[in-house]
Amino acid sequence: MEILVKILQFLLSLSLLIVLHEFGHFFFAKLFKTRVEKFYLFFDAWFSIFKFKRGETEYGIGWIPLGGYVKISGMIDESMDLEQMKQPPQPYEFRSKPAWQRLLIMLGGVTVNFIFALVIYVALFYTWGESYLPTKNATYGIAVDSLAYNAGFRSGDKILSVDNKEVENFHQIISEILINNAKTVQVLRDSQKLDIVLPENFIHSLIGQKKGEEKELFTVRVPLVVAKVIKGSAAEKAGLKAGDRLLAVNGKKAEYFDEFRFQLLSHKNDSLHILVNRGGNSVAIAAFVPSTGLLGFSQDFDISKLFKLKVIKYGFFESIPAGISKGFSTLVNYIKTFKLVFSSKVKGYESMGGFMTIGSIFPGTWDWSAFWNLTAFLSIILAFMNVLPIPALDGGHVLFVLYEIVTGRKPSDKFLEYAQITGFVIIIALLLYANLNDVYRFFIRH
Repeated sequence: MEILVKILQFLLSLSLLIVLHEFGHFFFAKLFKTRVEKFYLFFDAWFSIFKFKRGETEYGIGWIPLGGYVKISGMIDESMDLEQMKQPPQPYEFRSKPAWQRLLIMLGGVTVNFIFALVIYVALFYTWGESYLPTKNATYGIAVDSLAYNAGFRSGDKILSVDNKEVENFHQIISEILINNAKTVQVLRDSQKLDIVLPENFIHSLIGQKKGEEKELFTVRVPLVVAKVIKGSAAEKAGLKAGDRLLAVNGKKAEYFDEFRFQLLSHKNDSLHILVNRGGNSVAIAAFVPSTGLLGFSQDFDISKLFKLKVIKYGFFESIPAGISKGFSTLVNYIKTFKLVFSSKVKGYESMGGFMTIGSIFPGTWDWSAFWNLTAFLSIILAFMNVLPIPALDGGHVLFVLYEIVTGRKPSDKFLEYAQITGFVIIIALLLYANLNDVYRFFIRH
C-alpha cells in the first residue's frame, strides 16, 4: 500500500508540473499569436490515451510518462516535423517571430515552474507555518550510523557548528555538510568541545551508499519509550507495556533507542534483562530476542513531545516574502548540490537517480504538507534542469536565440535539426543512465 501511495503522489506531482511547464510555453505562444498545434501531457508516440481538439490546438494525454510537450508551428522540436520546415515561413509560425518573442516563448515553461514553486511555499507558510527542532534543543545529542561513526562521530555528541558556523535547524545539518562540502564539524562530547575533521571521501561515501545502508548519517537521539506492543510478539510475552521507558539493559545504563537496538542485534536468540520505568516504578523484565533482532513494539518518535520546537506562524502578507526567500534559497542550494555531479572527488554522477529515486522521496502515507513541499522542490529542479544549455531542452533553444540576438545571425534550420537530434540522444542517454542506476541500486547492489 505504501508503494501505491508513493506512486500516486509522484504521478500527481509530475502531471501538475508538466502541464504547468507546457502551459508556460503555450501562454507566451498564444500571447504572440503563434500557432500551437498540440498540447500533451506525456508523449503520444503512435497513439494517445485521450485527445480532443479545440480551435487550432489538439489537447491530449499520451501513454509514455516521460514528460509532455506543446508542438508549436514552425519550430524544430521533439516532434522533428521537418516537412513543415521545408514550406515557406508563415506569419503565425515560431520561426517568423522576432527573437525576443521566441526567447520568451522558450523561457515560459521554466518561468511558470519557478513561480509555481514560490506560490506553493507562500501557501505552505501561510497554511501550516514553520516548525523545526533548534540544534541547541537536541538535548540528548545524536544517534550515529556506521558512516558517521567511522568519520569520528559518537552517539551522544551534541552538534555545535559546521565549519564553525552554527546551524539553527537540526534537520539542516546534514544538508549543510553536503551542500557546502564541509571540512569540519564541531561537537560537544562529555563536556569537551571537539573538532571532527571529515575524511576526504566523506561526501562521496554519504551520497553513494548502497541500498539497505543507513542514509541518515545521524539522527536526533531520543529516549526509548514504548508506544505500542504488538500482540503475540516477544515484547508482549516478556511483559513490556506501552509507556515503559528504558533505564538499563543487562545491568548497564541504557536509555536510548540506538543503545537498545545495538543490544538487540548483539543478543539474537538470547535473553536480555531489561529495566524500565513504569509509572514512576522500576520494573525488571526478561525478554528473549528472536533471530530477527526485533521484540515487536513501536517506539514513540514524536519529537514534539520530547523537545521544545520552534514554531513560526505567518500571516498572509508575512508568508509572501518568506515563501519567495524559501524558493530562491532552495534553488541556490540545489545548484550547489548539482555541482557535485561533476566533482571528481565526490563522484556525484554515480548516485544519479531516475523515476524510482524521485518517487521514493514521497512519504508512504498521504500528507498534503509533505506532498506540496516535495512538489515545490521538484518544480524548482524541473525549471533548473530545463534551462541547462543542452540542445532539445528549453535551455538549448534559449542559447541559440541569445546567439542570434548578440550576433545578429540566426542558426540555420539544418544546424538546429542536427542540434535537436544530438540533444535528444544526450537526454535519452542521461535518462537511461539515471534509471539503470536506480535498477542497479534498488535491485542488484546489496
